[in-house]
Amino acid sequence: MSWFSKTFSSSIGRKLVVAVTGLFLCSFLVVHLIGNLQLFKSDGGASFNIYSHFMATNPIIRTMEIVLLLGFVFHIYQSLYLNRKNNSVRKVPYAYNRPQDNSNWSSRSMGLLGTVILLFLIIHLYNFFWRARFGEPNMIDIEGTGYDDLYSVVVQSFQLWWYVLIYVVAQIALGLHLYHGFSSAFHTLGLNHKKYTPAIQKFGAFFSIVVPAGFASMPLYFFIQGLLN
Repeated sequence: MSWFSKTFSSSIGRKLVVAVTGLFLCSFLVVHLIGNLQLFKSDGGASFNIYSHFMATNPIIRTMEIVLLLGFVFHIYQSLYLNRKNNSVRKVPYAYNRPQDNSNWSSRSMGLLGTVILLFLIIHLYNFFWRARFGEPNMIDIEGTGYDDLYSVVVQSFQLWWYVLIYVVAQIALGLHLYHGFSSAFHTLGLNHKKYTPAIQKFGAFFSIVVPAGFASMPLYFFIQGLLN
């Protein structure tokens, strides 16, 4: 077995993979959130449909989708492996080890939170990504060019109370997952210093609130708008 295989099959190597892919996925969340803010423009969904078309047809973006998929796969697989390994070697159950004295709930529940996020991701991809790539397009005219009306798909989905509930619960889980995972990733990478760590932790807490809240605001906005109309 080569040094590369030995390194990345060890617990430390796997944690490094989780940390790097986790931070990469955090950057994706920011880009995805900024793009989806087009939904709030008062132009009947034109900006969002143009943005969606760009994301679906740009070759660079399509290539990055493969990189993103690999990032998700490695992050999920290595996280599940480490979580199962930790549970198998833990001889003293949490109930008798008073974990609340030295850790918070989110750090002890990363496996559960990750599972909730994964289930939501499957539903979300089926409802939007699959529809955008493989569904029957509903073409509309925007400034003389035809675009698939994905804005209407979003609005219709966010009129369903159960889907809005799933979406919001998933964002709460994402926030808790990020609250521990963000600063933990820097710690795993060895970026741990008494001068900088508090700032990283504060930014991580800020990030774990603002990003999920931004995503959650979208279904809530359209659901409430539907009730008022």
